[in-house]
Amino acid sequence: IQKRVNKGDAAALSHLGEHHYHGQLGLVKNVPRAIELWMEAAELGSVNAHHELGVVYYNGNGVEVDKPRGIHHWQQAAMKGDAASRHNLGVAEFDNGNHELAVQHWMISA
Repeated sequence: IQKRVNKGDAAALSHLGEHHYHGQLGLVKNVPRAIELWMEAAELGSVNAHHELGVVYYNGNGVEVDKPRGIHHWQQAAMKGDAASRHNLGVAEFDNGNHELAVQHWMISA
């Protein structure tokens, strides 16, 4: 993985970010490093990295809750066809009382 990370491979950066986030493959759990890797991967176009950043920021998993930032990342991923991010946007809209918009997101994600 590290060779691909060193070459700026977005998928490898996102994958390594997940391992840092969960403390897998012998790595110590390191949320700031995971976010750093995901941000780099997202800048390179990784849909998965945008999705993960959305989850982390929207829910405050290891960072301070930042719902607008989380929604931004889900929007970026959803615009590139990520169904899970589109679904999460629907949940966020539902929680805000925007039921019609929530249903639209869910219909797109289905």
